[in-house]
Amino acid sequence: MTEIHIRPARTSDVHGIKELVAPMAAERILITKDTVTYYENIQEFVVAQDAEGTLVGCGALHVMWEDLAEVRTLATSPAARGHGVGGRMLEELLARASRLGVSRVFCLTFEVPFFAAHGFEVMANQETIPPEVFTELLRSHDEGVAEYLDLARVKPNTLGNTRMIRSVTPEG
Repeated sequence: MTEIHIRPARTSDVHGIKELVAPMAAERILITKDTVTYYENIQEFVVAQDAEGTLVGCGALHVMWEDLAEVRTLATSPAARGHGVGGRMLEELLARASRLGVSRVFCLTFEVPFFAAHGFEVMANQETIPPEVFTELLRSHDEGVAEYLDLARVKPNTLGNTRMIRSVTPEG
């Protein structure tokens, strides 16, 4: 694999991100999103680009609460798999979480060994959430929040996925 550069995504990357996600969505590993959703959330994404300028990976960090964020849409091209690209993007997303002041990062994944190798642990069935925070989170329309809370309405969509979490040290 040639030299890989990890950088914040730009609007011009949306079609490349969709192309990276499409085969994994077809395998039901990732969830397909509408194009408009990628544009609306482009500031959450980082991309991996090879020396020729081709996108070979993407991933996003979505802040859910004061101390909680979710890694989303972490994908690499088949050619990039096994070369550390996903791990480099994940580490960049974790660094971004730290810079934002987040102390816990959540993911919903089929790739348990990959995330475990990066310090994530399988979540307990019921994470301890203060009642006032739980009430606020219930107001969110975001499916990732519902997945984190392990709400019954998302179980058919996430059957087989594993909820994992990792602590990070917030900057500042």
